[in-house]
Amino acid sequence: MRRKDREQTREFGLELIDRCEYGIMALTDEEGKPYAVALNLVRDGEKLYFHCAMEGKKTDSLRKNPEVCISFTGGVKPVPDKFTTLYRSAIVRGRAAEVLDTDEKIHGLRLLCEKLAPANMADFDNAVERSLRRTAVWRVDIDGITAKEKK
Repeated sequence: MRRKDREQTREFGLELIDRCEYGIMALTDEEGKPYAVALNLVRDGEKLYFHCAMEGKKTDSLRKNPEVCISFTGGVKPVPDKFTTLYRSAIVRGRAAEVLDTDEKIHGLRLLCEKLAPANMADFDNAVERSLRRTAVWRVDIDGITAKEKK
């Protein structure tokens, strides 16, 4: 990291990930071109989970090249009179894997729903029963994380 004065701890980065509503995942598409997509993610220890369709550009790309980089940003506040912006950020590098185990798949979906729709958890089991077979869940195993803050 070039700006060591802004470098933060791994724990800072993990806490930021937990607070962020979404992250931007960068990957390589099937033709070797860069591709980035916004995702709702949830962290469980050293793993991130997200859900998506069973097929499509993202899925095809991840199956071909599972190496990803995910960027999270929070606390963004422009400071116009100083021509700068305050922020917190974390960057995760890791390897994505499609979750095929039913129990882990439900676990990932439960964590996502607890984070994003906690008021609707009473209907979680019904929703899983209706849509599990047509919903893909992916896990990103965190290989590394860097974090920084401009205060």
